[in-house]
Amino acid sequence: MDATKRFYFLDNLRVALTVLLIAHHVGQTYGPTGGFWPIQEPTRALILGPFFTVNRSFFMSLFFLVSGFLMARSYDARAGRGFVRSRLLRLGLPLLVFTLLMIPVQLFLLRPDGVGSTESAWPIDVSYLWYVEHLLLFSLGYAVWRALPGRRSAAEPAPSSPPRVVSILLFALGLAAASATVRIWFPIDRWVFLLGFVRVAFADLPRDLAFFVIGVLAYRRQWLSTFSTKAGRAWLALSLFLAALCYGYQLGISRIAPLSDLAMSVVYPVWEALLCCGLCIGLVVLFRDRFDSQGRLTKELGRSQYAAYLFHVPVILGFQYLVLKAVLPPLAKFALVTLASVPLTFLVASAVRKPLHL
Repeated sequence: MDATKRFYFLDNLRVALTVLLIAHHVGQTYGPTGGFWPIQEPTRALILGPFFTVNRSFFMSLFFLVSGFLMARSYDARAGRGFVRSRLLRLGLPLLVFTLLMIPVQLFLLRPDGVGSTESAWPIDVSYLWYVEHLLLFSLGYAVWRALPGRRSAAEPAPSSPPRVVSILLFALGLAAASATVRIWFPIDRWVFLLGFVRVAFADLPRDLAFFVIGVLAYRRQWLSTFSTKAGRAWLALSLFLAALCYGYQLGISRIAPLSDLAMSVVYPVWEALLCCGLCIGLVVLFRDRFDSQGRLTKELGRSQYAAYLFHVPVILGFQYLVLKAVLPPLAKFALVTLASVPLTFLVASAVRKPLHL
């Protein structure tokens, strides 16, 4: 496989996921979410509840899958020290700058009388850049693995048939079991700080790490090009059905026939794992088949995606502050702020990515 080839459909997919990420973070002010967000509104749009549930069940894992695929390709292009140097510059340097900026924020803005506040700058909260932090650690771990004896000659991809339905179902069930087990001690939305600065939500770590590894395997075995359109459509249809079940349950069925805590502890991890597998497969195949080209605008969006991830939160907070006192329903504010934040975020990203070498 050509290590310099540009996978346009993956660029376009990451842009779509970044737009969804922006909408997700916008919604944390206007919907029922357990996560902390600096700006809070007193009234919430209940319809955003299942929106959060569906999103958090797959979209960061799909980010990790794509990143694992592209990271393995990047290692083949640079290898060894060159790869490590590039990861430290592209991921580690922005993370370091953000961390230094967060210290005064924690000391002077997040005061003890505020929600989510801290009395000191330790542990250091890297906030939404946890993804960059994890990606850096996963990438360095991969570099160490490739440096082991017997692994240096593994540079050439070994094409194989994509996983079959039974294998995917077994993987989903195993992932559900692992997630359910971890969540006995670490519920969803509980964050911990390893060594005082590695921000981890252990409830989601099995899923995110597993899909990063799948991304690496997909590159080595060329699964993204060999997965059939028919299978991709079937998995996408299944995942959309599961997403619709979530909306139906949270917005109506739960009031009529609620599941017990025990039943939910079994049903939810299985539902989540199947939804994640279905959307990751279905969306990758959909974008490969339908969106594997770029014009001038989409090419710039693809190149600016990483910078958009880094800078989207300040843009969102600015618009949310502007409409804070506006007399509008929360769903209207959600739509307004999302529609304003998406283009401005990518404009900012396009302006800064070259000077900042992002």
